[in-house]
Amino acid sequence: MIIYNVTINVDDIAHHQWLKWMQKEHIPAVLSTGLFTGYRICRLLDVEDEGTTYSIQYSCNSLIEYNEYKSNHAPRLQKEVLDKFGDKFTAFRTLLEVIE
Repeated sequence: MIIYNVTINVDDIAHHQWLKWMQKEHIPAVLSTGLFTGYRICRLLDVEDEGTTYSIQYSCNSLIEYNEYKSNHAPRLQKEVLDKFGDKFTAFRTLLEVIE
């Protein structure tokens, strides 16, 4: 199994609006690609940065599915977040392989 992890720090003023939009709009759009089997939202605790930091973890069965998402869907979906929240967040992405 592969986990596509997106770690996002959101401005304190915007984070409630951002989280609601992610849950109602963005995450369902990512899942509607049919390439992920599920997701999890985690809030990082004990973070020294300003703002609120989240980890959104999407699960998929293979690198083939992830690469299809990255090539065919990610640019459009990432642009939607950027268009809506602009400079109110920063994000970085990691790819994990589940060992056990």
